Amino acid sequence: MKAGDMKAGDMKVGDVKVGGISMGDTNAGAIGSKVSRAAVVVSVAAVLGLTAACGGGGDESKDAQAKPTSVGSASAGDGQDAKGGGKAALTEAQLKEAALTKGDVKGYKIADMPADEMSGVPVPAKPAACQPLANMFEFTSDPQPKARAGRTVTSEDDLSASVVSLALAAHEQSDAEKAMADLRTATETCDGYEHVGNTYTAVESRPAPKQGDEAVAYKLKADIEGAKIPMSFTVVRSGSTLIGFYSMNMLDADKAEVPDEILDAQVAKLEKAAG
Repeated sequence: MKAGDMKAGDMKVGDVKVGGISMGDTNAGAIGSKVSRAAVVVSVAAVLGLTAACGGGGDESKDAQAKPTSVGSASAGDGQDAKGGGKAALTEAQLKEAALTKGDVKGYKIADMPADEMSGVPVPAKPAACQPLANMFEFTSDPQPKARAGRTVTSEDDLSASVVSLALAAHEQSDAEKAMADLRTATETCDGYEHVGNTYTAVESRPAPKQGDEAVAYKLKADIEGAKIPMSFTVVRSGSTLIGFYSMNMLDADKAEVPDEILDAQVAKLEKAAG
């Protein structure tokens, strides 16, 4: 999708409807009577993903060259980081095997994330110091991952208003370590930023879980057409792979957290697949 096809400002939260209810109507009673809360939040996630992806548009041939390759570099065959030291990037096939799938976590529905919801090219944020946060929203980084596999996770409880998005990103280990260091610095120095026509505020570093080789956690608020949406992010590095998680809940800010059972299951499955 090209940036010229749709501007972030052209799509409003209130313009998206699910089952006849406007996304601008976040009254719990109205939602409960017309459509499940999860459907509403999933649709907001789609709006956020589309505006981000469309912001990364441009000449298709240039985009194709800039997007992550579908498999790791030749160094993946011997398991060594091409830059020396550490583990090489996993292949796309390995990522897909390592990503959560239907039935992996009891009580949750897990679906593949459409590729167009993960922008291949980082879109500039203002100020630039916040760029790593904007990148992670799109499950990308600098350096860009060599391959990715994304999932959307929702509760089997139709009254739940929470949705979790996650993605595994393959890197050379040295690149994964740099991405984590940049992200950690941004959570400590960035208060808020503008990205693809939307405003993100109240950035706050959170205690990170003891998972993988290292982890970073933070929260912020996305201001989308006047609707302030609390979001929580957790990023885990296991070897050369980053796992990015973010959770949102439009109706209860206290529940905008990445569930431990989802995080634990995904890290464990990755580590088993990666050996």
